[in-house]
Amino acid sequence: MVFVGVLLCVACGQKQTWKQDMVSEDSASVMPLEYAKGFQVKTLENGVRLVDVADPQTDEDKMPVSYHFALVQKGTQADVPEGYTKVEVPVERTLVMTMLQLSNFTALDALDVVKGITGTKNLFDKDIRQRVDDGRIVKIGMEGEFDTELILAANPEVIFISPFKRGGYDAIKETGVTLVPHLGYKEPHPLGQAEWVKYVALFIGKEKEADSLFDGIKQRYLTLAEKVAKETTERPTVFSGEMHGGNWFAVGGKNHLAQMFRDAGAEYILKDDNTGGVPIEYEQMYATAANADYWRILNSYPGDFSYEALKSSEPRNELFKAFKEKHVIYCNMKQTPYYEETPVRPDVVLEDLVAIFHPELMPSDYTPRYYQLLK
Repeated sequence: MVFVGVLLCVACGQKQTWKQDMVSEDSASVMPLEYAKGFQVKTLENGVRLVDVADPQTDEDKMPVSYHFALVQKGTQADVPEGYTKVEVPVERTLVMTMLQLSNFTALDALDVVKGITGTKNLFDKDIRQRVDDGRIVKIGMEGEFDTELILAANPEVIFISPFKRGGYDAIKETGVTLVPHLGYKEPHPLGQAEWVKYVALFIGKEKEADSLFDGIKQRYLTLAEKVAKETTERPTVFSGEMHGGNWFAVGGKNHLAQMFRDAGAEYILKDDNTGGVPIEYEQMYATAANADYWRILNSYPGDFSYEALKSSEPRNELFKAFKEKHVIYCNMKQTPYYEETPVRPDVVLEDLVAIFHPELMPSDYTPRYYQLLK
């Protein structure tokens, strides 16, 4: 039971701790959030919802808020506080920039709202592909090379963006369309990332559906995490990533994947790193992870990935203990809808990892959805 207590305390520590700074508590009610740290929502007496968004990986107790939106019900008139961008809701036409954002709309059965995406690479959903084929959804180009004519033709009311990624939004800004940041990918807890489905729901009028969806995800995730904490004593070590362009970009200890490893009963080797991710030279990674029990890899290898392919990409890879013992945890994004689904399915990802780290805790006939040991 000690392990369960520790798990629950950790979970509590991840919960929303934002203070009320933009509007006094006397004039607003705060929407309860359990794990998401990157946004907060306050409803004013006149029904206007104020949404404040900030980088969830900041270390300060009181986050510096970067974006402010005032959501006003269509067909109504209401004053909004200074410094807030007015958005009339529910939004009926939008563009999304990432698979993570798209996963929220798919989970909420709200694809009719999506009028444009950046591309269809590694896209599995047949419904979305059909919408692209028949023109209901347009491809607006990749970051930095957006087609502004297509964007304007799609007539979006807002555009969801990832402002801390590669960017290239200057051309979009000139269209005058409101840009809405989605920072779920920067959340330090998997359930925090999943809870951003509530954020999207605020803009499209799907709050009840989002609450129900998240409650199910949370219950399944925590039930399994508690079981792992209670019934395991051994914690294998794991590292993640590959060498690309002369550097190894390693997931940091503050990344939601690191938390996922912990909840699955493993010890992440960079647990003391206080970032979401960091580039590391090969020699440094080897010195840190040479004797780690498992190695997690996610890529888009053309064809069937193998240990031979992993060795061919970098001959020194065969020196890792996880390579020698055939303990590479692998997911191929060309064969699996990883980013298309996992932001709102951390419970399933957790099952996959538990089945690898502690197979005795999962049914003998368990079939992995995303991750499995590389053969």
